[in-house]
Amino acid sequence: MGDQIQFIVEKLNQEPFRKNYNLISFDSLESLQLLQLLSDVLGEIDPKHAVDIREELPEQTAKRMLNLLGILKYKPPGTVSDLSAFRQGLVTGSKAVIHPVLHWLLQRTSELRTRAYLARFLVKLEVPAEFLQDDTVADFNKQYEELMEAFKNLHKEHEQLKISGLSTAEIRRDISAMEEEKDQLAKRVERLKKRVETVQNHQRMLEIARQLRSEKEREESLAQQKQEQKSQLFHAEQKLQRAQVQLKEMQHMVADSEPESLMKKLEEEINFNSYLVTEKIPGEMESKKTSVYYLEKVVAEPAMTQADVTALESELDEVNAQMNQLIEKRMITYEPTDSKFFMYRQQASIISRKKEAKAEELQAAKEEMSRLERQREQKSSQAHELEGSEVLTEDEFKQYVSKLRSKNTFYKKKRLEIAELTAEYGILQRTEELLRQRHEAIQQQLQAIEEKKGISGYSYTQEELERVSAMKSEMDEVKGQTLDNMSEMVKKLNAMVTEKKTSLAPVIKELRQLRQNCQELTQEHDEKKIQYDSCVAGLETYHSALEQEVKSILEECAQEESNYRSINCMKRNLEVQLQRAKEEMKAYASPDPQERRRTVQEQYTRIILEQENLGKKLREKQKVVREGHMSNMKQMKMWQDFQQLMECKRDCFLKQNQAAIGQIIQEGGKDRLVL
Repeated sequence: MGDQIQFIVEKLNQEPFRKNYNLISFDSLESLQLLQLLSDVLGEIDPKHAVDIREELPEQTAKRMLNLLGILKYKPPGTVSDLSAFRQGLVTGSKAVIHPVLHWLLQRTSELRTRAYLARFLVKLEVPAEFLQDDTVADFNKQYEELMEAFKNLHKEHEQLKISGLSTAEIRRDISAMEEEKDQLAKRVERLKKRVETVQNHQRMLEIARQLRSEKEREESLAQQKQEQKSQLFHAEQKLQRAQVQLKEMQHMVADSEPESLMKKLEEEINFNSYLVTEKIPGEMESKKTSVYYLEKVVAEPAMTQADVTALESELDEVNAQMNQLIEKRMITYEPTDSKFFMYRQQASIISRKKEAKAEELQAAKEEMSRLERQREQKSSQAHELEGSEVLTEDEFKQYVSKLRSKNTFYKKKRLEIAELTAEYGILQRTEELLRQRHEAIQQQLQAIEEKKGISGYSYTQEELERVSAMKSEMDEVKGQTLDNMSEMVKKLNAMVTEKKTSLAPVIKELRQLRQNCQELTQEHDEKKIQYDSCVAGLETYHSALEQEVKSILEECAQEESNYRSINCMKRNLEVQLQRAKEEMKAYASPDPQERRRTVQEQYTRIILEQENLGKKLREKQKVVREGHMSNMKQMKMWQDFQQLMECKRDCFLKQNQAAIGQIIQEGGKDRLVL
């Protein structure tokens, strides 16, 4: 603990805090001062927390500090095991709680500053699931997550650039080095141009090299076109396969389907779409509007504190209690005449809920089917790209998919039936219990009334007669409606069959034409491919022959150029030597002595005589110097002694003059004092 406090005091006395604490003064700080000190340290990490705690409530201070410590991932030490005790100690300013927090914060200030900065942008805002059902809110949430990921990537790149240590000086050095290299390359190009200009037929060679480069570029473009054509062919084959699959499915549907099944499917689809348009979508729109209205109302209201939330919760509890009391009163004062209406209402609500659930399940099943269809197409395209062999044939795969779909639908159907039965069982059990209680009470009242009137059993007999008459009327209505529906259905089926035949006839004709066009295009593609392969082979052979010819020509040119240069140099040397020999012979054979003196032999002979005479003179001078060396050294020593003697006299004379001047100055001062 002592080392911990000493470390805290040292850090607080440094920049940027500069508190000038010692161990005694720091240990004598009060709880409010400790909280202010902790707030200052947190404010250094995150500037938003640089506040005066006297201007806010203790609960707000504790909440603010706990939020930031949670973002910084601070874990309480082992001595503070209970989180509530830790919070209480943070509110009261306990030393046992604040000292470890300060020690942990001051140990890693720079790291925590970076973490707090990132938390401003990377702490995800939690949106309730019911709000995400709205498309606008979901889109904004998606954009928010994408921006968060972009910020993460930019921050990583920024840190990597900081670590890499690239500076402007290094960039300038690289630029200068590149410029020097550019100058060197330009000089090299000039030298090569000068060398090439001396070669015979260099223009033709340059033209051949230019043609070679253009042929290489053309080869690359042809390879790229080949790749593009392969990809186009692959996509065309995929489209053809999809069209064939759709055609087989349509043929299968046309072959296996009957007018009754088609009519049934169409009626189901029409009923489902009409239900969506008339009931489900308007209800969802109304619920969205109400939720938006409440959200706008919440946004317009001022910010709520914890006390307001507590008050609202208590008010909500009171309202719920009042509702329960009203329900109980209504159950007590329940009239028997409303029992039938209540039962019908309950059944209608159950049926409407089931209908909504079925519609949602159907919509989800359609979405799932479309998603699985897209996924299947994607997987098939990936398998085709990898050129993998399929394990199952098309018919086997169709059978497997049909079995899987039937099992899946059967499983979902049974699971839904179980869930519905479970929910209905609970509802019916509760309804049965309530109805039994009411029935018993009503029966007792009715029996008492009948006994008073003397007609016991009358109500039961009347109910049976009404029930039998109602059943008879319902059966008659059902029979009449069934006959009408059957006649109308037969008419509709005949009309639909004729319409389908007329609508499918041009499609079948068009499909035949498309199949014929596909065969023609396939044949034409094979022919073009054969021509393309032969053309590519011819170009490759021609290209290789040109490369060999250019290579041999370049080698021969380099060899001839080197031979030419060596012979030319030898020729120039021999010409210079021959010219000098001719001039020497001409001067040597001339009768004129002046001409003879110009010959190389005469010049070298004269230089040799001059050097011999110079050597004799130098040897004589050396002899004279050696003979007078000792006397000269003695004379030099005497002159040095004489120089020292004269310097000593000069120094003595200067000292005597300085002493005389000082005595005169002193005597003059004394005369002034006497005066």
